[in-house]
Amino acid sequence: MAKNNRRSFIQKAGAITATAFFTSLAKPSWAKTLEKALQDAQGIAADALATEEEFWYYIQQSFTVSPGLINLNNGGVSPAPKTVQDAMKRYYDYSNEAPSYYMWRILDQGREPLRKNLAKLAGCDAEEIAINRNSSEGLETVIFGLPLKAGDEVVAAKQDYPNIINAYKQREIRDGIKMIWINLNLPSENEDYLVKEYVNAFTAKTKVVHITHIINWNGQILPVKKIAQEAHLRGIEVVVDGAHSFAHFDFKVPELGADYFASSLHKWLYAPIGSGMLYVKKDKIKNIYPLFATSDNPLKADIRKFENLGTRPFFIEQAIGKAIEFHEMIGSERKEKRLHYLKNYWMEKVQHLPKVKLNTSLDPKWGCAIGNVAIEGKKPGELDAFLFDKYKIHTVGITWENINGVRITPNVYTTIKNLDLLVEGISAFVKM
Repeated sequence: MAKNNRRSFIQKAGAITATAFFTSLAKPSWAKTLEKALQDAQGIAADALATEEEFWYYIQQSFTVSPGLINLNNGGVSPAPKTVQDAMKRYYDYSNEAPSYYMWRILDQGREPLRKNLAKLAGCDAEEIAINRNSSEGLETVIFGLPLKAGDEVVAAKQDYPNIINAYKQREIRDGIKMIWINLNLPSENEDYLVKEYVNAFTAKTKVVHITHIINWNGQILPVKKIAQEAHLRGIEVVVDGAHSFAHFDFKVPELGADYFASSLHKWLYAPIGSGMLYVKKDKIKNIYPLFATSDNPLKADIRKFENLGTRPFFIEQAIGKAIEFHEMIGSERKEKRLHYLKNYWMEKVQHLPKVKLNTSLDPKWGCAIGNVAIEGKKPGELDAFLFDKYKIHTVGITWENINGVRITPNVYTTIKNLDLLVEGISAFVKM
């Protein structure tokens, strides 16, 4: 859509009635124009809206990020929008009025509706969703619960997340399973190469393949569906680490072909810190032992057996609902297009600088918000420190296996001015 055909959100925004998103909160002045901006956006394609700074200004105002620090490490954990923060604080106050009453008899009653809402977002049956604290907990529930025996083989990548690598190594020590580690050359836009790296590691003894949907070190998206298809043809179960993919780009979990999938909701869903989700395909539930003992049969076919955590922060769990509302308010496609646009914006501006190497694809099939950049002759920590000391830009230096660079992860509240300053900082660093 041509620029002169786009709506001017600031000019058109006006006072409006509150939506369900704001019903329980007093509406700040900026919020009075947000729904109008969303209404105006209905006629604009997601690709065109991705570059509409006036629209994203209103989304930015939903967050309480520090004006004195540019946070470009949203790949670690994302801040929650204010409505989510307020809900969590409100539920925490309720809990402290009479903990055992409000926690167990009031807030705990919200788990089943929340389960249904998460399942709708994931595109699966509510009886396949367990609510927990993070991806590591969900994945380790599966890793330690799988009925593997000595000699069984598991295929995974050296670029997977350390907690998960260590969990498999622990099973190797305790149970005598055999780990087969592949070493991916990334970034890659070669689907055949990526699929074959996994398939070539399969043997008659392979029982499980572990696939990280989006590699956290550099944002590489892996062709999970194709790998899963090959695995299932050989009777191999598929575990997918969706820590960075769920609510980041638009997909439904069953489409991946995963038997097991876990995600941290405090990343791209913007839920409170310490909230996660585990998906187990319905016919697989009965085969997995829960990480925390259940009161009766541990091999029952009930997804709730994975939620037996004892006393938990219900105020965090129930605020997930507000995060779902916020995500749906923006829309999955709009969010994905904006995040990809922000990543490509800064990467395209630095890719031709001397000594710069991009460790992330610019193609939306292979990358979204997370980008990684390396400077020839410099350590990742040097650029990371320079950006923070000189520009107060928070990133993270990555040195893991064959991936070396600075991971830079904008979010929906990131402005183009923020990224222009990032480009200025990288440009200054390469001239040193």
